[in-house]
Amino acid sequence: MTRVYLSPPELTSADRREVLRALDEGWIAPVGPEITAFESELAATTGRHRAVALSSGTAALHLALISAGVDQGDKVLVSSLTFAATANAIRYVGAEPVFVDSDPATWNMDPDLLAEALARSSRFKAVIPVDLYGQCADYRRIGELCARFELLMISDAAESLGASLGGSPAGSFGEAAVLSFNGNKIITTSGGGALVTDRDDWADRARFLATQARDPAPHYEHSQLGYNYRLSNVLAALGRSQLADLERRVLIRRSHRQAYHAALADLPGVQFMPEIDGGTSTFWLTALTIDHTLAGTRAADVIALLDQNGIEARPVWKPMHLQPLYRGCEIVGGGVSESLFRNGLCLPSGSSLLPEQRERIIELIRESIEASSGLRPAEPHPQRLTTD
Repeated sequence: MTRVYLSPPELTSADRREVLRALDEGWIAPVGPEITAFESELAATTGRHRAVALSSGTAALHLALISAGVDQGDKVLVSSLTFAATANAIRYVGAEPVFVDSDPATWNMDPDLLAEALARSSRFKAVIPVDLYGQCADYRRIGELCARFELLMISDAAESLGASLGGSPAGSFGEAAVLSFNGNKIITTSGGGALVTDRDDWADRARFLATQARDPAPHYEHSQLGYNYRLSNVLAALGRSQLADLERRVLIRRSHRQAYHAALADLPGVQFMPEIDGGTSTFWLTALTIDHTLAGTRAADVIALLDQNGIEARPVWKPMHLQPLYRGCEIVGGGVSESLFRNGLCLPSGSSLLPEQRERIIELIRESIEASSGLRPAEPHPQRLTTD
């Protein structure tokens, strides 16, 4: 049986055609018309004035922090429940992360805990909320706190392109936002990312630094430390094709979550990641928790069962404050993200996942929890017809 992966890249015939077109036009060098067009389309999709296409979402985070003036010894508030790149970029600039726990209602940064941290100290330079698993953080409340405390906000929207909150698209919140086009994201350029912002000074600085900080001169002149962070023109052609297909990909992932929820939410101990009030998640990954005291089995056992049947599932992100690299860093709260990591798992959610593959996943999970919990399917009862 072909292995079912968590979120594999989906490449269509249109994607292949656009990459070949870019190659045939001879724009193989790093820059070219595809990058310019891709940046314009990314800006429009995220409701921003500017976009800078880069080699990764991590590069975008790094350049956003530099643009924000975050430097050696600064403190940056950041979601603990996230991928390591979010925290690593803070260390790149010599700053220190201060981790904020998750809100049970969204799994994203808890605004109440953020307010608590800000009330205790004014020593923070910036805050980085993370849009977990395709869902916008609560930018309504976080934005109000940033305005009140004059705190710069950088949105880590690496997982949420295509989502929205209050009618505003993911990527439109904060001084800047970062996107990822890694191979497992909703759209991919194999690798790649972008910084999107309304600030011309941030966009210009990011583009300058991303091209080795070359000063204007007929020769190669460098007065600042730069980086080789630009996306290639050929990969931008792939990104443009995938971006044009974004709506379909989001709808498919949302349909996966709907099917998983309809088939599994009634099982004892199963709780799905909630969708934020007033927002629309892409459900980049469908995530849920399993309370073993009710289900009779653990999330790790379900992951192992699926693996034995050729299906990839993964735990929820391990909180950064539990990572050896960040041992000793300050954490505000912590219990919610620890519980989510202990009990959570992510199910295959790719836009190329077939209905029959999804049904097999559902069948395995139901059988496992029904057997472990002692639950037995109820006998079907004939429906009674009523008339008005």
